[in-house]
Amino acid sequence: NLPFFPIVYYGILKAGAVVAPLNVLLKAREIAYHLKDSDAVAYFVFEGTPELPMAAEGAKAFEDCPTCRELVVMTADPAAAAPVEGATTLGAILASQEPLRDIHPSVADDTAVILYTSGTTGQPKGAELSQLNMVMNAIHSNGLVLSRDIPPQEHAFLMALPLFHSFGQTVGMNSMFYGGGSISMLPRFDPAQALKLMLAHRITVFAGVPTMYWALLNAASDLTDTQMAELRSHLAFAVSGGAALPVEILSRFEKVYGIGIMEGYGLSETSPVASFNHADRERRPGTVGQPIWGCEMRIVDENDQDVPMGEPGEIVIRGHNIMKGYYKRPEATAEAMRGGWFHSGDIGVVDGDGYFSVVDRLKDMILRGGFNVYPREVEEVLLTHPDVSLAAVVGVPHEQHGEEIKAFVVLNDGASLTAEALIAWSKEQMAAYKYPRLVEFRSELPMNATGKILRRQLRDEG
Repeated sequence: NLPFFPIVYYGILKAGAVVAPLNVLLKAREIAYHLKDSDAVAYFVFEGTPELPMAAEGAKAFEDCPTCRELVVMTADPAAAAPVEGATTLGAILASQEPLRDIHPSVADDTAVILYTSGTTGQPKGAELSQLNMVMNAIHSNGLVLSRDIPPQEHAFLMALPLFHSFGQTVGMNSMFYGGGSISMLPRFDPAQALKLMLAHRITVFAGVPTMYWALLNAASDLTDTQMAELRSHLAFAVSGGAALPVEILSRFEKVYGIGIMEGYGLSETSPVASFNHADRERRPGTVGQPIWGCEMRIVDENDQDVPMGEPGEIVIRGHNIMKGYYKRPEATAEAMRGGWFHSGDIGVVDGDGYFSVVDRLKDMILRGGFNVYPREVEEVLLTHPDVSLAAVVGVPHEQHGEEIKAFVVLNDGASLTAEALIAWSKEQMAAYKYPRLVEFRSELPMNATGKILRRQLRDEG
């Protein structure tokens, strides 16, 4: 999350090429895979830090990818020499080249961006997004996110979401550039630093994943009453996405910060926004709102037939936001786009007014003794316990039941809750097949670079 990112991102698009953003935490072997899979011809990489030597890892990957012809290092000091052999620097290019005066005449179906999925099963796949996909989503995001009381060009967005991810890239960067607002970049999310920037730059819009809102709640006590009043005077809009937001965190945030969180839904394959709690309609906490204009969503069974209203099923989507397909993977594309609808892999329900709720990921669902258990539902209940700060629920192998329910829990400071007490409390709150029989307390939960809890890692450790 540095100024180099939009400079290179829009420069690539202006020249008529395709952007393939990469996670900053990738190692050499993983970077080389992405360079080869995307048929990259140039690789731009920040020099990094001693703790995160991005250029060093990138140089190893570049050597392993002969089809990638240019290695460009973005140095913190534009006048500095390249820190790795065989590379040039962005500073050297900018100093020696005239600005590109003409914009490549793209058409709607030209590929603009390839966003790689997280690869929770198999190797990551590149979702190929068109110019139309990206432009329409930026326009819609700008209209959905901004307060009607503030002119678009007066909005200030705190970029705490990683720019390599579709949420920050579209809802934040592309949306703000489209509307003429400003962006304050936070290279690595830290709640104290985020609050400091919100105050210093009079931030009007914050977007984050649920764990960011949880962290901001824990950091709120560090603000003085005067600082909190000032923050509440200009923070006009809060957006959550990337994962389902527990209702308990949503309601607590609203009480503390005086602003409701607008939750939306989407995936890399949907550019990403597919639905949202629209500002000019009723906000329904616990839902991800209604489909955006030009987008349709349904809830279907395993045969792609609509399920009864209120019943869970897979969310399928079609519209201007749907990717062209997975790059060089026609079979995976055909499987995901069965019947002309993109199959999300998410379990959801829809009410009579067309508001969708995300229950869980299909792959995260636990099958215990023949009963389907949705981890998010169990987590929502656990979060209502006064001693519980954060929780993640997974299924672990069990000889009798197939899977058993295990909760990994972070307690509030000073809490002395025991596993036995929490299990007993849960038994009173949930049906017999739902409550966790296993509880493990942690000081923190593993998260990826976008702030999502790594359930697969917890399952492996379970």
